[in-house]
Amino acid sequence: MIELDVVPKRNDVPIKWGKVINEHTCIGCHACSVACKMEHDVPLSVNRTYVKQVEVGVYPEASRQFQVTRCNQCEDPPCVTICPVTAMFKRPDGIVDFDREVCIGCKGCIAACPYDAIFINPAVHSAEKCNFCAHRIDLGMEPACVLVCPVEAIVVGNLNDSQSEVSQLIARDRAAVRKPEKGTNPKVFYVGASDFALNPSKSQYTGSHMYSEEREGYPVHDDHGHGSAHGSVAAARLAYDVPHHAPWHWEVSLYTWTKSISAGVFIMFAILSFAGQVLPATWDIASAVIGGAFLAFTGILLIKDLDHPSRFIRIFTRPQWKSWLVRGSFIIAGYSIVLLVQFIAGLAGWSHWDIGLSIPGVILGGLTAMYTAFLFAQAKGRDLWQNPSLPLHLLSQATMSGAAAFAITALFLPLSPVALVIVHVTLVAALAVHLALILSEWVIPHTIEDAKRAAHHMIYGQYKGYYWTGMLVGAAIPLILGIFFASPIIAVVASVLALIGLLSYEHAFVQAGQSVPLS
Repeated sequence: MIELDVVPKRNDVPIKWGKVINEHTCIGCHACSVACKMEHDVPLSVNRTYVKQVEVGVYPEASRQFQVTRCNQCEDPPCVTICPVTAMFKRPDGIVDFDREVCIGCKGCIAACPYDAIFINPAVHSAEKCNFCAHRIDLGMEPACVLVCPVEAIVVGNLNDSQSEVSQLIARDRAAVRKPEKGTNPKVFYVGASDFALNPSKSQYTGSHMYSEEREGYPVHDDHGHGSAHGSVAAARLAYDVPHHAPWHWEVSLYTWTKSISAGVFIMFAILSFAGQVLPATWDIASAVIGGAFLAFTGILLIKDLDHPSRFIRIFTRPQWKSWLVRGSFIIAGYSIVLLVQFIAGLAGWSHWDIGLSIPGVILGGLTAMYTAFLFAQAKGRDLWQNPSLPLHLLSQATMSGAAAFAITALFLPLSPVALVIVHVTLVAALAVHLALILSEWVIPHTIEDAKRAAHHMIYGQYKGYYWTGMLVGAAIPLILGIFFASPIIAVVASVLALIGLLSYEHAFVQAGQSVPLS
């Protein structure tokens, strides 16, 4: 057994584990990757650590550069903040660990990690990552990767001890961390690392590893993703990497849409109540049924997206209150109670309850619509979602969806002419705000490169069909119809187009936000 040369705790120096990876000496042998898989029984297709390889320059001025990629053991780990059940947690000694028996498989930690270091273990369906070999650390042993590295390129020690080897290496060799702008304060430091290796946007995968197929150097890509065959010393080609998968798929895109309709129905109901419109009891029942049905569908989608759907109840039994997954779940639960009371009031004919119920209902309905914006903000790895206008955008989408649902339902349940006008005006106003915020992606420049690339994928890349359908069919055309044509039938057509287009836009936004590689 090889013991650590750093005393875990002295009387005056509390432990804070850190790691230094010396890229000057790393030879890219992958011994650390193999040792990690053996130590933790990591299945094929996933990795706790791997060695990325980037080839920089053109012959004869070319080099292969390595980056040992793994969890960065953040001082302020976003995966811990977003985890709804504390399956991800930070130990007192600074190690970010996990409990696979607690994990519900929501994949929030994967979306939150800016370093693409977390995965779902296909054998146990729980989130896992490098945990610093905490079980070995507790026994006074080195992590498996440190033990097998033939050139001692991986060093661990106490960051609080200025005499430890890691502290000396960091002070002496100008160590760098990955993505310091994220504010996570990583405790994995790189010595001699190339920016082409640390920053995934600086290198491009050409689609082939065959040297014979490369001509005139390595392709250079501009900000819009267009390639060029003109090589230069600064050109970088990603030679070896592992697959990167988006954690949230169509279920999340669809859930944002169903949630908008559910929240919007009561928002529209409240607007009519505040405007002095006394709706028949049938409208209390109808709006509660529509809102409740789409809210139930939202819950089904959220549970279906879990890798451990049977554990979903843990969100309520062991909540971690910093997570907007937890806060959102309790908001949805509160909103469902409002819809149930509205349904009972409608059956009993208690129309005088409308105003009193509308106040808490519109608050919970608005929060139901908007909380996803705060959840996306906790996904620090996804720069497209770090948009301060997103809460307003989601609220406008919900209001638009609610007005559209009322306009369609009015074909079967009569509304007064004044109420129809209010619904129509609300629909047009919400569409205008929605369209303006969609177009803001063109007008307001993205200052972060990854956000710019994700926006390009959404508007001009692989999701452009969904985006343009959402903008034209779901916003521009319904807005024009709503402004220039005031008939109830045209309002229904505009409403149907708006709902179809909103689903398309939501899919483009959610998936494009996850399209940029993080490591």
